[in-house]
Amino acid sequence: MKNNRGFIYFICMVSAMGGLLFGYDWVVIGGAKPFYELYFGIGGSPLMQGLAMTTALVGCLVGAMVAGAAADRWGRKPLLTCAAVLFTVSAIGTGVFNDFILFNIARFIGGIGIGVASALSPMYIAEVSPAEIRGRMVSLNQMTIVLGILAAQIVNMLLARDTTIAETQAWNVAWGWRWMFWAETLPAALFLVMSIFIPESPVYIKMKNEELRVKGEQASLRELFSAPRYRGVLLLGLIIAVFQQWCGTNVIFNYAQEIFVGAGFNVDGMFINIVITGIANVLFTFVALYTIERWGRRTLMLLGAGGLGIIYFVLGCCYWQGVTGVMMVLLVVTAISVYAMTLGPVTWTLLAEIFPHRIRGVAMATCTFALWVGCCTLTFSFPSMNAALGSNGTFWCYSTICLFAFLFLWRRCPETKGKSLEELEQELTLDSSSKGE
Repeated sequence: MKNNRGFIYFICMVSAMGGLLFGYDWVVIGGAKPFYELYFGIGGSPLMQGLAMTTALVGCLVGAMVAGAAADRWGRKPLLTCAAVLFTVSAIGTGVFNDFILFNIARFIGGIGIGVASALSPMYIAEVSPAEIRGRMVSLNQMTIVLGILAAQIVNMLLARDTTIAETQAWNVAWGWRWMFWAETLPAALFLVMSIFIPESPVYIKMKNEELRVKGEQASLRELFSAPRYRGVLLLGLIIAVFQQWCGTNVIFNYAQEIFVGAGFNVDGMFINIVITGIANVLFTFVALYTIERWGRRTLMLLGAGGLGIIYFVLGCCYWQGVTGVMMVLLVVTAISVYAMTLGPVTWTLLAEIFPHRIRGVAMATCTFALWVGCCTLTFSFPSMNAALGSNGTFWCYSTICLFAFLFLWRRCPETKGKSLEELEQELTLDSSSKGE
């Protein structure tokens, strides 16, 4: 592939549309929740409520699990097109179906699309980008994720307005939640059409040609976990992936209502503050686009782990002392901002860079699977932790996790800025091999 910057920007933006749909699909259900629960009559059933909220997450695990092997067998480009099809089908079906089981099947299909896109989009971008701009290009994927999140928050807020008026509430229950999901159809269809015109990854083509020459077999999970030369880099990838979730920041998005109500805000103030966090998320992801190639991946990961550890400790102290109001909003927005310019984008960049090309597909899928397991366990555990430890104790736990992650990253996180994927493969594989001997 010629080093044509304009063309590279175009195909990276097309691939990053998977991130946009990932972010929208992940968050939109939060705004639709009060309305579809009334429509399906599950307001009094915590089990059914939990099923509706977690079906897509289960799909994410499935999508991430199959993405690596499928991408190594059939290529990155077909899998991105497949993800676009899944997003389109899910967006239409979730709004169309009147049956609760079919509704969940549509959500599960969308979840598979999220799992595939979350593994494939950053990997494809890393493989088509020159070393000097690779970090910035992969960060575009995180940018589109947060834009998708913000879009879902704004759509939810607009369609949920005037819920105290009986006529508007009746419309929201009958149609409003459907339009929240249907709004995803346009970008999903655009992603589907544009994915047809992007080329296959040159790294994948090179890998397949090498396999044909030596009659080699595809990398497998057994090889990934058993080969000593991969152990160090695999451990690094898994810990980075899980830490991106267990740093605790995504709890603010998933349980914003509980957090802001606990900080003394009413319902109107809660919705406004949720959108404020979304705007901060977008603005500071823009900052990451400029700092990731200047400051480096290692510096930003350390800044994220250390900065969030301090912020969560202070936030826990504020909850302990009963502080409410603007101070709490500022702390939450600061935490979102730090995450958005560090752990959010840099995690995906590192995961797309650190693995040798032979195992990149299966390794990226394995780490993405671990990331979604981390997301599921974080989401599931927060209510119990909050009830048992209080908001102060919960955020102190997240602060402690950030401290241990900082120490691990200080010792093990490499600097990948400005290095080609081939250089990184030799450097990190040899390093891992020497440590495994």
